Amino acid sequence: MLPQFAIAGHGLEPSGGRRGAEEQQPPLPGRPLGLRPPSPPMPGRRRRGAPGARSCLLWLFVLLKNAEPFQVTVREDNCIIVSLEASDVVSSSSVYVVKIAGESKNYFFQFEEFNSTLPAPVVFSAKYHGLYYIVTLLVVNSNMVSKSARSITVLTKPLPVSSVSIYDYKPSPETGVLFEIQYPEKYNVFTRVNISYWEGKDYRTMLYKDFFKGKTVFNHWLPGICYSNITFQLVSEATFNKSTLVEYSGIQHEPKQHRTVPYPPRNISVQIVPINRNNWEEHSGNFAEESFMGPQEIIKKEKHSHFSDNPLEIPAVNTTAVSADYRHNSTEYETTSQPYWWSNEAESSEGEEEFVNALSSDYEANDVNTFGKLTPEPPSFLPVQMVVTWLPPKPPTAFDGFHINIEREDNFTEFLTVSEDTHKFVAELKEPGKYKLSVTTFSSSGSCEVRGSQSSKTLSFYISPTGEWIEELTEKPQHVTVTVLSSTTALTSWTASQESGGNSTIVSVVSLTCQKQKESQRLEKHYCTEVNSSSSLIENLVPGAQYQVVVYLRKGPLVGPPSDPVTFSIVPTGIKDLTLYPLGPTAVILSWNRPFLGVFRKYVVEMFYFNPSTMTSEWTTYYEIAATVSLTASVRIANLLPAWYYNFRVTMVTWGDPELSCCDSSTISFITAPVAPEITSIEYYNHLLYVTWTYGGDGTDLSHSRMLHWMVIAEGKKKIKKSVTRNVMTAVLSLPPGDIYNLSVTACTERGSNTSLPQLVKLEPAPPKSLFAVNKTQTSVTLLWVEEGVADFFEVYCQQAGSGQETKVQEPVTVSSHVVTISSLTPATSYNCSVTTFSHNSPSIPTFIAVSTMVTEMNPNVVVISVLAILSILLIGLLLVTLVVLRRKHLQMARECGAGTFVNFASLERDGKLPYNW
Repeated sequence: MLPQFAIAGHGLEPSGGRRGAEEQQPPLPGRPLGLRPPSPPMPGRRRRGAPGARSCLLWLFVLLKNAEPFQVTVREDNCIIVSLEASDVVSSSSVYVVKIAGESKNYFFQFEEFNSTLPAPVVFSAKYHGLYYIVTLLVVNSNMVSKSARSITVLTKPLPVSSVSIYDYKPSPETGVLFEIQYPEKYNVFTRVNISYWEGKDYRTMLYKDFFKGKTVFNHWLPGICYSNITFQLVSEATFNKSTLVEYSGIQHEPKQHRTVPYPPRNISVQIVPINRNNWEEHSGNFAEESFMGPQEIIKKEKHSHFSDNPLEIPAVNTTAVSADYRHNSTEYETTSQPYWWSNEAESSEGEEEFVNALSSDYEANDVNTFGKLTPEPPSFLPVQMVVTWLPPKPPTAFDGFHINIEREDNFTEFLTVSEDTHKFVAELKEPGKYKLSVTTFSSSGSCEVRGSQSSKTLSFYISPTGEWIEELTEKPQHVTVTVLSSTTALTSWTASQESGGNSTIVSVVSLTCQKQKESQRLEKHYCTEVNSSSSLIENLVPGAQYQVVVYLRKGPLVGPPSDPVTFSIVPTGIKDLTLYPLGPTAVILSWNRPFLGVFRKYVVEMFYFNPSTMTSEWTTYYEIAATVSLTASVRIANLLPAWYYNFRVTMVTWGDPELSCCDSSTISFITAPVAPEITSIEYYNHLLYVTWTYGGDGTDLSHSRMLHWMVIAEGKKKIKKSVTRNVMTAVLSLPPGDIYNLSVTACTERGSNTSLPQLVKLEPAPPKSLFAVNKTQTSVTLLWVEEGVADFFEVYCQQAGSGQETKVQEPVTVSSHVVTISSLTPATSYNCSVTTFSHNSPSIPTFIAVSTMVTEMNPNVVVISVLAILSILLIGLLLVTLVVLRRKHLQMARECGAGTFVNFASLERDGKLPYNW
């Protein structure tokens, strides 16, 4: 006999080997997946010999024949039991395998080998609860696997609900409840929930599927009904081959009960009837019982609702509550002690098993005798009669009576209970004062707790000491408006009907912003709690706060319903003394003060500038600072653009809705300083200095910058400046040579500047220019030259020319002027002289000149006389030649004048050659 095992394959090969892998089947939708441990491999089987022809025919017949149904059952522990029946046995040489499908993979189990008795059932422990499984019987021989024509589907039971909670459905507690259930979620599959309960004496059950995270709202129960024995069952359903399988979970949670809230009574009204003094004195303490329908009427019959009672035979609860407390599990209504300020008119003996309108034994002991009659001494206040009427709640409502709650202003409260058939209540009020009256419905039938309705309406009225009845004010002020007069005062106005024109008013003011602030940071104190005033003028307001105003009409001590709340805000005063402190090209500090009186939520720091990325100019919020009690605040603004125009604004924003802010005029403008340029190259050529620099990063755009120009400064013995337009970042300076310059480039804006790191530039001195020998003697030479650039001094050297040996005439002469006389020279000798400029201990290229001294001459006086004689001779000769030329010219002119030339004027006139005016 082979033991029971699971086969991880589809069939067996003739050689006994395994073929294929586990057959996978996708899970049903919505069903959780679980991982199965791998099934143990099937042990090898000994190979049988090849069957004969007869066995083959029999095997084919078995393949075509439908298998008889085998037995499949599901135990309480979620195990599937598969039993092989005698009709399922085809051949003793065959192997019978059970295939179980339904989870994420299929499982195969083999029946043990058997001869005459049937094998033991196959037991499969199902992982999922509430999931359907398909069980198929397979017959295997040594050659092939047959598939049965019929399978059996079974459904496991879902796990039960573990706990249940029932709550009122707050929007409608009269008809709605909220169910919350808890159940095992892992490996638990269900489609719906079966809810069963007793509705009075009727048993109800229904299937519900709209549960979300274990919660659902049931909104069709009846008001005031006791719903008992409420149970929940998880239901699992499956459809296979047109047949439906349904399984219900067990019930493990404690059955619940719940009573819905009954509807309140309708049309509650009160009327005050004065009692004649004489009649009151005559009949005091001896009123007819039928004149009252008091709260303690006899209830002989058992209380019942409009619906059938609870099937559980629990007596109805008739409750009389004293001081707003219930007394449960009482089979009849009990009398209650009444305060001294009201009394019922009817009395009854203590021995009667009835509830009547009567005074309690301790009620006004000084004024009432033991027989319930008042003393002859008349009271100062004439009692009045209060008549309360109402209608039953709207159907369908199950209720067992009404609670009447009467309150007086000095904390006296009476809580009374009447039957469900009573719709009128009469009582005497023996003390003046302000009263409040409410009537509610209660339901007590069944085993559920007693529940009362919500109070639909509370009636208020006032009985004056003279017996005057002042009805409840039902009108509320209309068209309430608030006009802000100043930053600390406002005026309230409203309209009312003519009937209430003589009524006084109460103006209630409360701050809406005070509670939004921390107590340690509150900037206002007066209206943090509600302040009531009879004046329409509201004072002591705080700028920036938001207030809510409600107006009440008042008549005597009665106050009417509130008007619609009106919200108004006081505009904040804004900041003052806004100051800017620059920290550099990209950062500034803003500092400001605020007024002492004011409330606000935060400061909003905004800035206006041209955004080069969006090419737009707009106000943008930079920072928000929460309000504090400090009168001074500051903020550091960074990441600004250098050499850019900014406008900063600080506003105060209130807590209100909508927010108010002030003020846009609190602005300050500023142009940031430029960043320092960076000198990149310096070149000196032909007495010109070429300077190049950069500004900012590679993507710096100066087209929208407030940069005005560049100032290039070379400061040496002379200070040289040059202004360059902002679009050019190179300059050419003409600097005198021979000096050391401190070179810098300054970026200039309207309000500031920034200078680059200085660069030292040393220029070599220039050689003297235009060197001349202006005077020579036999032993000295005077040299003159033009100074160029900056020079500290000059060195002059003179050497004889043409000499084989370079013989220095003398030591070099150092002079600070541009003229020098070299003496002690040899007459009639040629010299090569050089002049070198020195500046900052640096020599220039020397400038050369060749000069010669004079030869030796005679006495200078003789020379002068000789020269004068020669000049005199030359002058005399020149005068003689001049006289000869003038004589010849004179003689020629005399000959021409003596010739006497004749002119015939007549012939000239005749010929028309004379002018017309001759």
